[in-house]
Amino acid sequence: MSDISLALTNCARAVEEKLDELLPTVHTPEGEVVDAMRYSALGGGKRLRPFLVTETAKLFDVEKTYAVQVAAALEMVHCYSLVHDDLPAMDDSDLRRGQVTVHKKWDDATAILAGDGLLTEAFAVIADPMTHPDMAIRLKLISGLAAAAGAKGMVGGQMIDLSPSRANLDLEGITRLQALKTGALIRYACEAGAILGNAKAEEHRALSLYAEDIGLAFQIVDDLLDHEATPEETGKPTGVDSDAGKATFVGQLGLENARKKAHELIDSAKSRLDIFAGKAQLLRDTATFIVERRS
Repeated sequence: MSDISLALTNCARAVEEKLDELLPTVHTPEGEVVDAMRYSALGGGKRLRPFLVTETAKLFDVEKTYAVQVAAALEMVHCYSLVHDDLPAMDDSDLRRGQVTVHKKWDDATAILAGDGLLTEAFAVIADPMTHPDMAIRLKLISGLAAAAGAKGMVGGQMIDLSPSRANLDLEGITRLQALKTGALIRYACEAGAILGNAKAEEHRALSLYAEDIGLAFQIVDDLLDHEATPEETGKPTGVDSDAGKATFVGQLGLENARKKAHELIDSAKSRLDIFAGKAQLLRDTATFIVERRS
């Protein structure tokens, strides 16, 4: 197993354990929604965003328990977005991470409440003094996550994705859409490590720019996989965006130019990390992993 694969696996295990601790089973009537929350949050996945939190935090020698706590909270927000994204009113998907989606296993109402629960609980986790003893740090983490997840971030991107004009977006429009929908949480993941570590302004900016590059590359690779991969590889339906007539990077650039653009972004992302020298090697490897992934 490569260093990056092992690091991702170890981080995923630590975050799974933390999520299991933060979302204990409840044996009362409301326990049904907790079961749905656990089903989504503990359902596997790459855990890329949590990994970016923990790995950027290492650059500043942040206590591991603090980073894992923030990583788990961010993963709650990501999982909430997936639960809602899969609903019939949005992307209407029956499969996620190789298993049936929450609204198919339960129903639409339970899925909506499970997503609401995960989103709300995430902020309670970050507000907890166990996340960091410095209240000012916790407030920065809270406000940053709210911005990344809200109308100026992921939710705004989702709205553009659902709008009637979605099919007619040009390359600039698609880039902005994905910077909000996908990129905002990835950027927060990297900035959270900088916040936890009281990074210098130039260090914070370097990680933010790195995140913007890999976030856009991540979405371009998603578009490539939507055309080239199988549902068995990705763990979810493929061909969805093209079948729906949505404008994509592949549609705008073609397969080869989209692949070339993704590699250019990854090269740029790696150069952003020069300020950290050898301490950032795993983050460079993460960039490579993003462009080479098959799921």
